[in-house]
Amino acid sequence: MSPLYNMLMTSAQADKAKAELTLNLLSNHASGIGDHSTEDFYKNAEDALRMLVDAEDRITILNKTFIPKKQING
Repeated sequence: MSPLYNMLMTSAQADKAKAELTLNLLSNHASGIGDHSTEDFYKNAEDALRMLVDAEDRITILNKTFIPKKQING
């Protein structure tokens, strides 16, 4: 793959990992987050979900754009 693809994919994968970690922390370890109001909690959850959706969309588009169809299909 091209250096551009690698850079963009790495960025999208890092954002996906951050979002998944944030959602995991919010859903499984919310008491460890500290002095956050419920409004902060909800905002953080919404932001993490948006980041996850955006990252997955970017990964999908990168794969559609940069990977030739013959590689995808076999």
